[in-house]
Amino acid sequence: MLSCCDCFPCWDGDTEFDFHKPEPFSLPSPIPQWPQGTGFATGKINLGELEVFKITKLESIWNYNVLGGEAKGVTFYKPGEIPDGFYCLGYYCQPNDQPLRGHLLVARDAAASSRTEAGSTDKITLHHPALRKPLNYTLVWSTDPHNGDCGYFWLPNPPMGYKAMGILVTNTSEEPEVEEVRCVREDLTESCETCDLILSTESDMSKTPFQVYSTRPWIRGMFARGVSVGSFVCGTYLNSEEELDIACLKNLNSSLNAMPNLDQIHALIKHYGPTVFFHPDEEYLPSSVPWFFKNGALLYQDGKPKGEPIDSRGSNLPCGGTNDGAFWIDLPEDDDARNSLKKGNLESAELYVHVKPEQGGTFTDIAMWIFCPFNGPVTLKVGLLSIAMTKIGEHVSDWEHFTLRVSNFTGELWQVYFSEHSGGRWRDAFELEYIKGNKPIVYSSKHGHASFPHAGTYLQGSTKLGTGVRNDTAKSNFFVDSSTKYQIIAAEYLGDGVVTEPCWLQFMREWGPTIVYDSKSEIDKILNLLPFFMRFSVENLIDLLPTELYGEEGPTGPKEKDNWVGDERC
Repeated sequence: MLSCCDCFPCWDGDTEFDFHKPEPFSLPSPIPQWPQGTGFATGKINLGELEVFKITKLESIWNYNVLGGEAKGVTFYKPGEIPDGFYCLGYYCQPNDQPLRGHLLVARDAAASSRTEAGSTDKITLHHPALRKPLNYTLVWSTDPHNGDCGYFWLPNPPMGYKAMGILVTNTSEEPEVEEVRCVREDLTESCETCDLILSTESDMSKTPFQVYSTRPWIRGMFARGVSVGSFVCGTYLNSEEELDIACLKNLNSSLNAMPNLDQIHALIKHYGPTVFFHPDEEYLPSSVPWFFKNGALLYQDGKPKGEPIDSRGSNLPCGGTNDGAFWIDLPEDDDARNSLKKGNLESAELYVHVKPEQGGTFTDIAMWIFCPFNGPVTLKVGLLSIAMTKIGEHVSDWEHFTLRVSNFTGELWQVYFSEHSGGRWRDAFELEYIKGNKPIVYSSKHGHASFPHAGTYLQGSTKLGTGVRNDTAKSNFFVDSSTKYQIIAAEYLGDGVVTEPCWLQFMREWGPTIVYDSKSEIDKILNLLPFFMRFSVENLIDLLPTELYGEEGPTGPKEKDNWVGDERC
């Protein structure tokens, strides 16, 4: 995975060339004092044998840019002001064209500290402490020494039974002191993988490219225990399926004591809850689930021609099981009632909140689900031409979501996940728009209700060809303030009885019927109106559309989605 030493030309940002040092990012408003709890937002988290502290004050070590190239520069950092008794685990790297927004975890052996205070001399622990110095370092890569100030990349070589947690960088060829970093006992670690590409460069001086990636735990989700240190990995031809030479930490503390309690969850939502704006031309607005049931939604069973009314709480919906097609929900048969229900009811709309641990309980994910009784037809874009469909894309019921990721060290909003169509994306806090202090803005796309961070048109298809499905977003008078209009529907880590899950959440079947529209006739009518040279592009686009856009099947509820237990899809 990691290369032996090689060189590439460079220049350091402190030379005559322009270098913009990233400035630290702060949220628009101060973070409040959270309600009293146990371990949430205390600055430290106990992982079992290790205690970790989050460092956000970072010290610049070296920066890199390609001379005359288009690649954006990056800067490498080490943790600054490490508390007594804690040790560095690795260094951090980020691009220079964004605010300084990183962190590094430093660690101490909590068990050893406790035993020292108690006067214990456990021989096993003395021989196999949680943290140990590396034996020495391997020089992974270095820049060309003839091109100014240079960087040297060092992989700690851990003792047997230990793992390195990150790479070190120096601006001299002298090997770092072994005191600079600590390795972690193997049973206290988890495998990690490459995440975002930070730097990739090739040169005539090097036959192989040099790449720098951020890292994250290999296994993620509500029950995963991996904890990212905040470090990076570098080398040549890094393979996403290859096991890395560095690892993540593992939280062995089953109590997850850094997770927020119920009062703290409410405080977080009231402080960070986004305002969701719907398009000014939106015809199919959200509603609450009880409003949907009370105003005519019907439960159908396979083999029975008539549907039955659904109790406002969903108490007569079949619970559990799998999505076997035996039951589904549909709109009422009466045209007036059907059309009225499609429009939704903004006044009743609320966000349904699922709170869960992420990265071993060092982050809290607040997933916010919004329900719309109907998903409208799509608009296709072919070059400069936009074509509104009349059926394609329609389906009964639409569940969409976005997720707030909060640091459990401080209670600070760290990222927001937007469930854009055809794969979502995490956005850092500095990339967001805010309204009323630290509350982000979420834009819901016209008819499809996918969430996006900014107003505009997002193309689901080929942006290069300008061909795809339009997702149009804009501010309007149609909005829902999730900081006041929400219901917590699940927070499993709090234990039984703390949060009562609604009956409808246990409905694992489809919230809409399986319908096959005569989409071919609609498409043929459109194709006949187009110039011949454009028809091929449109036909290819339609072949690539997901089946749900043809209204062929209704969506399942939140608990049937992969991200209910797992991490978000990126």
